[in-house]
Amino acid sequence: MTAMTFTLAACGGGDDEGSNGDDSTSGNADGGEQITLTVATFNEFGYEDLLDEYESLHDNITVEHVKADTADNARDALRNSLGADSGAADIEAIEIDWLVEFMQYPDKFEDLADSSVEGRWQDWKADAATTDDGQLIGYGTDNGPQAICYRADLFEEAGLPTDREEVATLLEGDWQHYFDVGKDFVASSDAAWFDSANATWQGMINQVEVAYQDESGEIIATTNPEVKALYDQVLAAAVDDELSAGLGQWSPDWSNGFQQSSFATMLCPGWMLGIVEGNAEGIEGWDVANVFPGGGGNWGGSYLTVPAQGDHVEEAKALANWLTAPEQQIKAFEAKGTFPSQVEALESETLLQSTNAFFNDAPTGQIFVDRANAVTFQPFKGPDYFSINTALQDALTRVDVDGTDDPQSSWDKFVADVEALG
Repeated sequence: MTAMTFTLAACGGGDDEGSNGDDSTSGNADGGEQITLTVATFNEFGYEDLLDEYESLHDNITVEHVKADTADNARDALRNSLGADSGAADIEAIEIDWLVEFMQYPDKFEDLADSSVEGRWQDWKADAATTDDGQLIGYGTDNGPQAICYRADLFEEAGLPTDREEVATLLEGDWQHYFDVGKDFVASSDAAWFDSANATWQGMINQVEVAYQDESGEIIATTNPEVKALYDQVLAAAVDDELSAGLGQWSPDWSNGFQQSSFATMLCPGWMLGIVEGNAEGIEGWDVANVFPGGGGNWGGSYLTVPAQGDHVEEAKALANWLTAPEQQIKAFEAKGTFPSQVEALESETLLQSTNAFFNDAPTGQIFVDRANAVTFQPFKGPDYFSINTALQDALTRVDVDGTDDPQSSWDKFVADVEALG
């Protein structure tokens, strides 16, 4: 694993550096200069219709949406743009797992703190993007409270209950219980229980309060017994018990696995619903159970940032503000299932009464509100979290997907990768 770095130039400190001098914060500049704003995201943010709506409200603004094929590629592109002081979009989405990494360079981003957004988000969501001196690096978009998505038709064929409430009761318990139910399933089915070890790992590691790096910055990933125990547990389930389909998440094989009915369950944060629906187009049987192994867990969630290098930073700030307002986040949830992080949105009847036709009309709004309430803490993620977690997922992939290593040899390579971070 190669650790990517970039050289930071000193910043002059003016928020308007590189802007076009337009100090409007409303974003409604009808009759003004014709400008184009670029918005860089990844996966599914549910913004397609919203960006069209924003253009209709602002005659002088055209919005171009640049969507990276993976979050990893989006991160790499942003690192390169910030390092070169050129090439970043006017608005850049940042995923929570790499937020702390970019928080080290606050001069590279506009301060988004504003009285109009105070109290908009759950406290932990806003606090995570706020520097010690009060600079708000990003506006929160979605969160990732997790449920279990499952194929009811495959459950029925294997003799398991199919009703979502019965499935929730069936799966209630810890991770080992989830794997034990999987053993019963694969004994009566040609499908695997879950998609991959590295996908399942995301749910497990996000229930560890301090996993890879402590608050002093010391890397503890290779010596933390909790990390090693979970690593051994998920690989035992995936490989020894043959519960995994061995499909590396986000790979073409993984996407094709939905069409091939390769697996029966998967971990589902709210933002995953749109991805499942897209990959499983034409497949019937998907549903969502209001349950998650180990209780509650949050996987993912993102922020919109405004790089300081942009030519239209005030207009970009206005668009980012609008996109992350409760009203727009409810629309994004309706479009792609991205679960809002805004306090007002969580109380919306539109959210609470929302259902998803693709998932057998599951009451996804209420389910994910319940799953959000089950989250009792947010794990600490240091600046090296993304790199360490990527190395750990590579270790899992070598065993579960590629079949090139046994668990111990792959763990040893993980240790070497982490030590190379310095």
